[in-house]
Amino acid sequence: MKIYTRKGDAGKTSLIGGVRVAKDNVRIEAYGTIDELNSYIGLVRDVCTDIVQAELLYKIQNTLFDIGSHLAAHPEKSVMKLPDINQNEIDEMEQQMDIMNDQMPPLAHFILPGGHVHVSYCHLARTVCRRAERHIVSLNKSQPVESLIMRYINRLSDYLFVLGRYYAHLLQVAEIMWIPER
Repeated sequence: MKIYTRKGDAGKTSLIGGVRVAKDNVRIEAYGTIDELNSYIGLVRDVCTDIVQAELLYKIQNTLFDIGSHLAAHPEKSVMKLPDINQNEIDEMEQQMDIMNDQMPPLAHFILPGGHVHVSYCHLARTVCRRAERHIVSLNKSQPVESLIMRYINRLSDYLFVLGRYYAHLLQVAEIMWIPER
């Protein structure tokens, strides 16, 4: 199988369902950013030393592929059976956030990304997740997106924030507090 087809050389690509759109279409931006996020999650997983979180990050990567397929499908022309997104996946992230939060001191200040490369990777993934969320919200204004997808991505950014704090805690790295200049 050849990787290149030359069909996208003029700045267009096909959605699932065969409809061709510009590569800067909001739908392409949405699933392209999900793909970028998946790469960052892979980086976070690569440095993860907590087996439970590493397994969850693997599940998250698979779910992001599922979400990408939903976003890549034309809402009227696609006949492909798409993988389900379910509330259990959101619940699992929430449970893990609660477990991690129970092991850390409460958040008392806004924190700045950094302090350790593992923490920074989580914040990079979190900010890409927020960008993906913005693209999905934009898409939802013109073509409805399944509400579970929007909830999942919102919760994922929360999870990545907590995971960054958790890494700092495990690595005994002080969180960098934001102190506004007066």
